[in-house]
Amino acid sequence: MADMDDRTMAANGASEGDAFHDECGVFGIFGRQDAAAIVTLGLHALQHRGQEAAGIVSYDGTQFHIERHIGLIGDTFTKPTVLERLKGTRAIGHTRYATTGGAGLRNVQPLFAELADGGFAVAHNGNITNAMTVQRTLQKQGSIFTSTSDTETILHLVATSREKDFISRFIDGIRQLEGAFSLVALSSKKLIGCRDPLGIRPLVLGDLDGSYILASETCALDIIGARFVRDLKPGELVIIDGKGIESRFPFEEQKPRFCIFEYVYFARPDSLVEGRNVYDVRKRIGAELARENPVEADLVVPVPDSGTPAAIGFAQEAALPFELGIIRNHYVGRTFIQPTDSIRHMGVKLKHNANRRIMEGKRVVLVDDSIVRGTTSQKIVQMVRDAGAREVHMRIASPPTRSSCFYGVDTPETSKLLASRMSIEEMAEFIRVDSLGFLSIDGLYRAVGEAQRNNEVPQFCDACFTTQYPTRLADHEGADNVRTLSLLAAGS
Repeated sequence: MADMDDRTMAANGASEGDAFHDECGVFGIFGRQDAAAIVTLGLHALQHRGQEAAGIVSYDGTQFHIERHIGLIGDTFTKPTVLERLKGTRAIGHTRYATTGGAGLRNVQPLFAELADGGFAVAHNGNITNAMTVQRTLQKQGSIFTSTSDTETILHLVATSREKDFISRFIDGIRQLEGAFSLVALSSKKLIGCRDPLGIRPLVLGDLDGSYILASETCALDIIGARFVRDLKPGELVIIDGKGIESRFPFEEQKPRFCIFEYVYFARPDSLVEGRNVYDVRKRIGAELARENPVEADLVVPVPDSGTPAAIGFAQEAALPFELGIIRNHYVGRTFIQPTDSIRHMGVKLKHNANRRIMEGKRVVLVDDSIVRGTTSQKIVQMVRDAGAREVHMRIASPPTRSSCFYGVDTPETSKLLASRMSIEEMAEFIRVDSLGFLSIDGLYRAVGEAQRNNEVPQFCDACFTTQYPTRLADHEGADNVRTLSLLAAGS
């Protein structure tokens, strides 16, 4: 599946690439003189969650300061003049991957508006699945939207609420949302964090020398030396100000449905997610995969970098050598120019190269995290065969991906997912492997510490594998899983 190069190239317009693309990352801090610099570092650690653009909003006690730029954090926010303009002791930031139709500076978060109470900025990770429905109602009432992001719905709901105080208006607004939303927001007095009642996307609370932090993953706390306090609970709202932190639960309690694919691919391996170390989970996934899909082979090779932890677990369980048979070029980025057809057709070789000495004459097990359209898998397999492998067996560290995601991950339409239209045998023939095996859904649940999946009310959101969506899809009814919302809601 996608590595960082896939993500940056996709952010540069390759929306039809053979990969899922990450949702977004959020970060906020309250009570530090160097707030914007801290947010910049935090977003750098969350760069894997979105590479198209980033933004930071800060507040200095008098006014808000806003910087939003297209590009990577290191290319934009590390310039001294940018940080000098972001004055203040509190700030929020967002790193973004846009879904189809949503590129452009007007959709870069955090989004900001001057409300009756004063300035208000918001950034969110997820996808609001009733955003189009709510926006149509608001537009009929006179609201004017300036972006095509579902996140702007939050601004309008808060602005038009008739509740008496700001927090009550904020709660009134988010109660009207459906889908996935882990968000950070900033007013002149408060830093706010909130997770949707199912807790589909992650959000954690940290502490840096007495200053509270909100972030999508714990790796963003590690980079600044902050202490991990805890995960926000599903449906929890935290309000941080000069007096401290307050926790509320404004939603009706529901059984959590955290996205299980965070463990497979999206979260960084060094993050602690919902009490589980992601790297450890991925190794257990590989071990389960080896037990479920054994094969006589000579060595195990990961498809870097996303397949590496699972390949280690597979090799250990199967008692096979683990080798770096494919070497990844980490320096193919968004500005790479393909001047001629002959260069352009090299495709995957721009990012990966086979280590012939390791694989020649060998029976190779390739381990990857998932198969989307299958085109990249085809190229990887052919590369390994061209390097002299005698047999190529592919093992996938997740179940077949059969359905689109509507909760903040840019996925192809269901009809374009290879597993939605082919059997495993047909997929094996398509990507030209000697055998193909996927992790079962129960195997995935075992790897994350559950004995088995509860088929009535699953412990996680696994809709991309099972089509069992945890929420109503108001904006998609009758759409046959085409990403209609993604055309509008492109900032999550």
